Amino acid sequence: MNTISSDPSLARRQTPDVLAGAGDAPWKPLYRVGAVAALVVAALTVAGVVTYVVWPPPQGTVAEWFALFQRSPLEGMLGLDLPVLLSFLANIPVVLALGLALRRSGPALITLAGALAAVAISTHLSSSRLFEMLALSGQYARATTDAGRATLEAAGQSMLTTYLGASAGPNPLPGWHYQGTAFNLSFVLWAVAAVLISALMRRDGSFGRVAGPLGMVGHALALGLFLPGVGVWLSLLSLPLLLVWYLLIARGLLRRGRGTA
Repeated sequence: MNTISSDPSLARRQTPDVLAGAGDAPWKPLYRVGAVAALVVAALTVAGVVTYVVWPPPQGTVAEWFALFQRSPLEGMLGLDLPVLLSFLANIPVVLALGLALRRSGPALITLAGALAAVAISTHLSSSRLFEMLALSGQYARATTDAGRATLEAAGQSMLTTYLGASAGPNPLPGWHYQGTAFNLSFVLWAVAAVLISALMRRDGSFGRVAGPLGMVGHALALGLFLPGVGVWLSLLSLPLLLVWYLLIARGLLRRGRGTA
């Protein structure tokens, strides 16, 4: 028998923490999935940096990109931010779990943050041109005429400019680091959503005293990517902060999944 619902006097004596724990019970599996997903995002963050250093993407013509995809499709996808794409996918259960964990600390704010995060994730997924470039590179390899190759190069250049924006070769714009419209929009919306989530984490307290401020500072620094000159350095500075942020999220969600938060 459910004593909380059947005994009004006992229900009045229940502490908020006990009642919250009872309400969280059905969501413990999601908390655990969110914790694992947060660790996956942290690992993908490290992988993205390592692969960029080890296999830097081409800075030249679209023909060089086609050659890269033909030589190694995986390396080509890594050059077009495959780890970032996968991290956005992994963030779906993270956001859902955080939304449930923080719903009592600010229901209106977490709803807004969740909506912004959902738009950011869907927008980024639609911005990727991984498989389009893979397909075009295969067609380019089989092209038998100069006209056919020129057409495919034009299509490939369009794909690269759509995703990479000012960074697309063969003549990237110096000093600016904005990419395509969809990428930029998803980047900004995700940072704003994460700042709101971090503010709620700070208010909630169950993720520790460091996680909230760390997330706010880290994502604010990440937005510096769009600043000329120093943008890349500010973005790089945010990476260790966000790496720790995800580890703290994983710890907090795992505690909730075990019922020890």
